[in-house]
Amino acid sequence: MPLFAVHAIDRPDVLPTRLDYYAAHRAFVEDQETQGITVIASGPLQSDDGEIMTGSLFILEACSRAAIDNFVANDPFTVQGIWGEVRISRFHPRKGKILAV
Repeated sequence: MPLFAVHAIDRPDVLPTRLDYYAAHRAFVEDQETQGITVIASGPLQSDDGEIMTGSLFILEACSRAAIDNFVANDPFTVQGIWGEVRISRFHPRKGKILAV
């Protein structure tokens, strides 16, 4: 199955809302196996000092781009307007631990 990279940047000044919905977002991500999506890697993007979450990055395995679009559309961070720009790209690993997939 193909891999996809999802790079989501938070809208400005949305950190308090992000924190309010963080548990719902985590639960949603943890439930993706039941939706046919394997989470290879995920985590928050951070400010350079590591103090502030500024977005999210995922490497996901799914049968189709449509499944990834559905994942993004239904994530609580999308639903609550936390993410601003979201870029989705098919990903082909060349080097690193992810090659074990």
